[in-house]
Amino acid sequence: MERLVYINGQFVPQSQAAISVFDHGLLYGDGVFEGIRAYHGRVFRLDQHLQRLYRGALAIRLKVPLDPEAMRETVLEGLRRNGLRDAYVRLVVTRGVGDLGLDPQKCTGGPTVFIICDTIQLYPREFYQNGLEVIIVATRRNLPTAINPAIKSLNYLNNILAKMEVTRAGLLEGIMLNHEGYVAEATGDNVFIYGDGVLRTPATSLGILKGITRGVVIELAQEMGVAVEEGRFTQYDVYTSEECFLTGTAAEIVPVVKVDGRTIGTGKPGELTRELSRRFHELTKIEGVLIEAEAPQTAAR
Repeated sequence: MERLVYINGQFVPQSQAAISVFDHGLLYGDGVFEGIRAYHGRVFRLDQHLQRLYRGALAIRLKVPLDPEAMRETVLEGLRRNGLRDAYVRLVVTRGVGDLGLDPQKCTGGPTVFIICDTIQLYPREFYQNGLEVIIVATRRNLPTAINPAIKSLNYLNNILAKMEVTRAGLLEGIMLNHEGYVAEATGDNVFIYGDGVLRTPATSLGILKGITRGVVIELAQEMGVAVEEGRFTQYDVYTSEECFLTGTAAEIVPVVKVDGRTIGTGKPGELTRELSRRFHELTKIEGVLIEAEAPQTAAR
């Protein structure tokens, strides 16, 4: 069955979903987006994703034509119309159609909004069981003073260049450093390391996206009584860590067992990584916005 895509107020077959070649999102990466997951008939952390979307849009002075409640319902309707209970949602808002110049004031027709609902598996299942091998790439993360990483913008060329390095190495993922040489993030995921009883992840000030799954992992670790630090660390700290893993909406929690040819810990997914992953998947079974509204209960008569 062909999926239905929401675009500017209508649901259309994906083969008919199209935007103008003059759209600023296409021409200049002028827009924001979110990747959202649904599990077991529930959309996980939907309101957090929408909050980040609207904040990013505000930061770039992009007026989203739907209010958050209407956008929330549209996401749910997209999943309903496609009959999806376990899915990946890509929500995109661009500046809209303009001319060939940079000036966003020329985008007079209003923003473009489209929502794609489909399934996703970022890494083959065996990598969740056995762990990933990654490299630290030469491409550095964008300066946070150039564009704030809290804005999940449509311009991912920095990440794509890093991904090309990873592909040339015959691998699936790589870790990027910031301009100072500190660990920032993977090409599409956040990074965590564990050692000496402390779970560490780069601070947002180092030029990383404040990931939704990253936040969930921090919450889960703190509930377990594990010390969590958001700060600075180097590739040396990654090499010598006891455990390493990546997090992201599409990736979920994926263990890393080798970095630049160096074995991490025992060379197998660590105990904390496995337990966090287990707790994460348990949480997705019970938390989230229901795709289908619960039928009202009728009082006994």
